[in-house]
Amino acid sequence: MAKKEQAKNSKKAAKTGGIKEYFKGIKLEMSKVVWPTKKELGSFTVVVIATCAVFALGFWLIDTGVLAALKAVLGITLN
Repeated sequence: MAKKEQAKNSKKAAKTGGIKEYFKGIKLEMSKVVWPTKKELGSFTVVVIATCAVFALGFWLIDTGVLAALKAVLGITLN
């Protein structure tokens, strides 16, 4: 029975913090974040765009190959 009461009390304590405490916690966690420099951000952006381009090209090649294989096997023409 004591465990149930402790659980209820801890839930009440969590609720009583309120929205003010929530935003204080957010502010505290955001102050711990290590933000990238402009140079790092630029290089990360280039890497992401290049990776997306490589994957897009790869998917296009696979799609074209599968379509060509289907045309060859089934002997159909698609628009």
